[in-house]
Amino acid sequence: MTTIYDFTMTLADGSQQPLAAYRGKTLLVVNTATKCGFAPQFSELEDLYQRYHDAGLVVLGFPSNQFKQELSSGEAAAEACRTTYGVSFPMSQLIAVNGPKTDPIFHYLKLQAPTSLGHSIKWNFTKFLVHPDGTTVERFAPKTSPKKMVSEIEVALAKVGPAIIK
Repeated sequence: MTTIYDFTMTLADGSQQPLAAYRGKTLLVVNTATKCGFAPQFSELEDLYQRYHDAGLVVLGFPSNQFKQELSSGEAAAEACRTTYGVSFPMSQLIAVNGPKTDPIFHYLKLQAPTSLGHSIKWNFTKFLVHPDGTTVERFAPKTSPKKMVSEIEVALAKVGPAIIK
C-alpha cells in the first residue's frame, strides 16, 4: 500500500528530501503562494510548527503558481517566506497541484483525502493533515485558519505518544 512516505519532495534549494525521513510524524502539507490574500497564514503555520515540532509535527510548504499568485521560483518564494513571515519549515520548488503535471505528492493527497472538497485544488492554502500512519489524510479548505486546526493536529500527534506542547 502506498503511503506519503513513498514520495520525495524537491526542496527550494533543489535538493531531494525523501518523505520517508518523516515516517511516524504528523505532516501538515500546504500548497502556498506568497502573493495570495491568505499569505498571512504563513505566520500561523510557522507558529504551529514551532509549537508542535518537538511533539512530531512537520509543516511542508509547496509553492504553486497555478493561481498566478506566486513568485518566479520556489527559491524566491522560500526566501520571501523566511524574510516576511519568519518561516523555518521546509519549502519545495514550485509545483503544479492540478492538471497533467500535478506533483505526485498532491496527486496522492487529493485521492486519499475525503472527497467533500472535491479532487482538485480550488485555491492556494489548501491544507492536508497526514496522520503518523502515513495514510490517514484530512483536508482543510484554503480559508480554514491553521489556528482552527489545533484540535485535529493534537489528535494526530497523540497517536504516537503524549504531545510535547510548548
